[in-house]
Amino acid sequence: MTEPVYPLRIAAAPISWGVCEVPGWGHVLDARTVLAEMAGLGISATELGPPGYLPRDPAELRTLLGEFGMTVLGGFLALALHRDPERAIAEAEDTAALFAATGAEVLVLAAATGLDGYDARPQLSDTEWRTLIDTAAAIRDIAAGHGLRTVLHPHVGTHVESEAEVERFLADSDLDICLDTGHLLIGGTDPVRLAQRHAPRIGHIHLKDVRGEIADEVRSGRVEYSDAVGRGLYVPLGDGDVDIDALVQALHAAGYQGWYVIEQDTALQPTDSAQLPSRDAERSLQYLAGIGSARI
Repeated sequence: MTEPVYPLRIAAAPISWGVCEVPGWGHVLDARTVLAEMAGLGISATELGPPGYLPRDPAELRTLLGEFGMTVLGGFLALALHRDPERAIAEAEDTAALFAATGAEVLVLAAATGLDGYDARPQLSDTEWRTLIDTAAAIRDIAAGHGLRTVLHPHVGTHVESEAEVERFLADSDLDICLDTGHLLIGGTDPVRLAQRHAPRIGHIHLKDVRGEIADEVRSGRVEYSDAVGRGLYVPLGDGDVDIDALVQALHAAGYQGWYVIEQDTALQPTDSAQLPSRDAERSLQYLAGIGSARI
């Protein structure tokens, strides 16, 4: 008997077209261009990108997305959870209300340092860590009141980056996590082993591939994260050192039925068009299709 093709639910995110919340990250393409590129690839669901990139008015946002046959999956929100909880919770409340009004289902939360970008990462005290855990839980409850799931995104340059921090978060919090294959590998975690160890705690997937040798330089501190992105840290699925095939198989075996968001973080130059990131996204889609067809 043959096994069915993986029923992958594929979405995209504006970061694959260089749209990032970090000041000075790179050239930002306009939203209509990015949505048109997604739709041209046959993608019909997206995360929202940085706050303010797409319209904040729910009706205006729904109208814009409707022009491209696009639905909202959710979005990424980086907050300094370890300090000023009231401010973080207020921002999360506002974001959750917007997400819910547009039909989204997931809030992807990251434990930001409070500094610009992802190149520096101060250490937390035990008290600050406890504040981080408690604030994440409060945001989870607020989001749930809006009908949203909350997942914590281990991310380079945040306070949940390394394997030890990921394991500590999973032990101290009952939030599920967003398994981002690229950020985990850069932080020193094998994403396949993590998926196998903690399958019930995987609530969302960001699929990336990375060049292992550049990831090693970031982890060791020899290269800053932003510089590594410019050097081609992220590559289309199948071109790097993340075992995407094994990861999808592990998640499939564990019964994961959530979204797979294709992300290839990139920074564009002023002269760059959407052509290159769209070509890379298309290659990633073809790779995922190959994983499915190989199982027939």
